[in-house]
Amino acid sequence: MQQHVPIVSAHWVYLFGVATIVLTMIWRANVVVPSVIATFLVALAWTHSPVSALASIFNASFTAAKELFNIFLVIALMTALLNALKVLRSDIRMVEPFRAVMKNGHTAYFVLAAITYVISLFFWPTPAVPLVSAVLLPAAIAAGLPPLGGALAIAIAGQGMALSSDYVIGVAPGISAKAAGIAVSAATVADRALVLSLITGVIAMVLAYLSIRKSITKPDDRLLERWQAQSVNGELARVEEEGTFDKAEIARGTAEGQKPFATQAQIDKELASVPSRREAWSKFFAVATPLAFLCVIVVMVLAKAGIGHDLKGGDAAALVGGVAAVLMICASFVTDNLRKFLDASADHVTEGFVFAFKAMGSVLPIAGFFFLGAEQGLSSPILGVPAAQAPNLLFELVQAAQGWIPHNQVFVAFGVLIAGMITGIDGSGFAGLPLTGSLSGALAPGVGLDPATLAAVGQMGAVWTGGGTLVAWSSLIAVAGFARVPVFQIVQTVMIPVVTGLVASTICAVLIWH
Repeated sequence: MQQHVPIVSAHWVYLFGVATIVLTMIWRANVVVPSVIATFLVALAWTHSPVSALASIFNASFTAAKELFNIFLVIALMTALLNALKVLRSDIRMVEPFRAVMKNGHTAYFVLAAITYVISLFFWPTPAVPLVSAVLLPAAIAAGLPPLGGALAIAIAGQGMALSSDYVIGVAPGISAKAAGIAVSAATVADRALVLSLITGVIAMVLAYLSIRKSITKPDDRLLERWQAQSVNGELARVEEEGTFDKAEIARGTAEGQKPFATQAQIDKELASVPSRREAWSKFFAVATPLAFLCVIVVMVLAKAGIGHDLKGGDAAALVGGVAAVLMICASFVTDNLRKFLDASADHVTEGFVFAFKAMGSVLPIAGFFFLGAEQGLSSPILGVPAAQAPNLLFELVQAAQGWIPHNQVFVAFGVLIAGMITGIDGSGFAGLPLTGSLSGALAPGVGLDPATLAAVGQMGAVWTGGGTLVAWSSLIAVAGFARVPVFQIVQTVMIPVVTGLVASTICAVLIWH
């Protein structure tokens, strides 16, 4: 990095753009338009060419798309697999056996959390919430767990712990690492985010359990009847409008056509809808799918230990996507005849891409703006100038402000955590990752921390807040809808456990990787 780089108008415009985007997030509004306008103004200030500035709007999103398309592809293939499993009802068979171990409300709480966590790691919480809520939540309530307890277990394990690390699919660490700089490995961010998510999640899970422990009662089928008699009030529709479009749309989509299975007879009836000639295949894929991904995890762990195939860069995500594609094709093949199977497979992939772009499409122009200030390798194609002439806007701003920034690792770590939490206020946890990643890359060298560590800390703040635990206008809407619990009651109950967990994990990050 060059020393004593002069601060010019482009730097101030970029700083103003960052501030505007953060304020827009605080107002719970979508930040796509502010990101596009900010990109245009920064490019205009740097190039002094309206033509180049207009082109930068396209170049920013295009550059972000090139850098992040592997993430979209993995989401699409995993969604396609889940859709193929739904046709065979294999998704229900995967979780249905766990109803039997819910003997009381205490075990039901932790079983709900464990199953939600595992499914959310591989399929994201969005598909996991309706599946777990429909099959396991009724059994948990009948076992004596209050609906609020079920909502807390699902939200903390899925929307918080699984999504904040996003260890298997790798969306969050991929965005964080890319924004932090070319020298930052997504695998390193993922590893550290996994540790921090477990620390945060375990603390939040235990504290939340202690808060509802006294309301757990003895098993009674009348508890389920009373819960089913409740109706979802109009609060969800009102709150849904307060978040960004993508989260509200996803929350609506997850609830579509999903009804809780109150009794084993209802589950048996649903499974009986699978033609007898496909029943064996339905059972096969219910077992084969988790086993296949267990093997993927084993390969990833062995690779990190230096055993077997060396997974570099995006190889882990590619392996997950490849396994998902093969399983999806096989599941579609046994479901339909040859001609229909070809069409069904293509439809599943198309639906997967539709979901991927609904969930992540708005991140592209946002990431494009922050990539503009991240490093020369990314700002060069956006501005349309040679790499030698491209700026490192955010790094240069931080360098100029070094005298005002305390050289304290804990202070900087909590600063990035708070920045992440602020960006998550809009209810879209991933929208803030380009900012926290860029801040991490800029601030880490000055205090002697690894940028990957700060990026993981910022990722915790952004995703735990906006991913669906600390704000009501997020995909927490879906959890509240299924559990038939006021969404603000969930937020109020989970606030102290989650914030306590985030503080503890941030301190651990500095102590472990200082």
